[in-house]
Amino acid sequence: MKTLEFHRDDAKDKVTVTCAEREVSVHSHCGYCRHCAGVRVGKRTIPTPQRQALSGTRGGAGVDESLLNAAIMFNTLVRDGTAIECEDDAGEGFRSMYGY
Repeated sequence: MKTLEFHRDDAKDKVTVTCAEREVSVHSHCGYCRHCAGVRVGKRTIPTPQRQALSGTRGGAGVDESLLNAAIMFNTLVRDGTAIECEDDAGEGFRSMYGY
């Protein structure tokens, strides 16, 4: 597991990390990547809410609401955090957690 430090651009209100040798947005890439294990907030690593929401759902109408709430929580963690904990030790880059 590796730690990807945040690069903040407060003027644009954007947070990026270096993933597979390129800069990617934490909000649009890491939050939806199967390699994202959590967000480092202070000395703690908090598991990715999206992963927890997917593992706790069994289908049905509540899935969309759970994923939306997880995305909002992820954005809050990124606001307060300093880094992403990433399981991509092979360096393959973004892989959707919703893909096949």
